Amino acid sequence: MTFTRQSIVSAFVISTLLGTTVGFAMAQTTPPNIEVKAPAGIYKLDITHAVLLWSVKHNGISNYTARFNDIEAALKLDPTKIEDSSIEVTIDPKSVETGYHGNYKATHADSGFETWDEEVARSPKFLNGDTYPTIAFKSTKVMPTGPTTADVTGDLSFLGVTKSVTLKATFNGEIEKHPFRDVPTVAFAAEGVFDRTEFGQPKGSVGPEITIRFDGEFIQDTVAK
Repeated sequence: MTFTRQSIVSAFVISTLLGTTVGFAMAQTTPPNIEVKAPAGIYKLDITHAVLLWSVKHNGISNYTARFNDIEAALKLDPTKIEDSSIEVTIDPKSVETGYHGNYKATHADSGFETWDEEVARSPKFLNGDTYPTIAFKSTKVMPTGPTTADVTGDLSFLGVTKSVTLKATFNGEIEKHPFRDVPTVAFAAEGVFDRTEFGQPKGSVGPEITIRFDGEFIQDTVAK
């Protein structure tokens, strides 16, 4: 078998390209490392430094936004392997706050509710909190996507229906000692969109997509194991 200079050069170029392609593919599939210095353990949400907003498109022209005030969350943090971390969240739908101004009962006498907050919280057309007193999210997968970001997929239970949704999470930072608790504290934000009609809500005058935005601090629970 005879090797010419041209064939040797061609073989070198092909092998180099193949090696580069394989290396690039491997680099693409390797999850980025999110650097967290806080120790492993359970971290509980500090509700005094947290916000959970939701918004829907209203009449196709604006984003109607409200919030939940009663939230509990437990973060199981593995700083050496973020993908092994997990989170569980529970929300009281009756804690919804819409910021409605004016005398709702006077202008909506037939609604049967004292306030707009109460109607959104309890009406079967909306959050139906009397029948379904808890909204819950339990993560099933954490996939790092950048130096401070990850996709957090989990089961969302809402109105008696459970479906998988994915949130875009961001690690916002950490402090070694909370100024009042003297324990490590970490902060995360998350945002996601899902179709609320898939959980049984009627479309009505608002769009089917609901956007969730969260921002909060988690304090290490030194008691939990």
